[in-house]
Amino acid sequence: MEEWVAVDLRFEGDELKSVLNRLRRAQGQISGVIRMIEEGRDCEEVVTQLAAASRALDRAGFAIIATGLQQCLADSVSGEGDAGSTDEVKARLEKLFLSLA
Repeated sequence: MEEWVAVDLRFEGDELKSVLNRLRRAQGQISGVIRMIEEGRDCEEVVTQLAAASRALDRAGFAIIATGLQQCLADSVSGEGDAGSTDEVKARLEKLFLSLA
């Protein structure tokens, strides 16, 4: 059985603000989709709004993965962290990245 070691993400300043803004935007868009469905709005409008929410979530996910990748690479170069070998970390990040594709 494969054992996974957690990799803690550290978001700071503008990076944190950007990810939170993207997630809040997606949250608002999803609320809008729910409201549109409850109001019986046009299917095309609902799908367009749903696609926008999906893109916002994707962008937030990619930003999170990019931050994780940057931190893991920095940790491996500096010799810090115990998140596993470079190959293990790479495989895990690749799996995360592909989960959003």
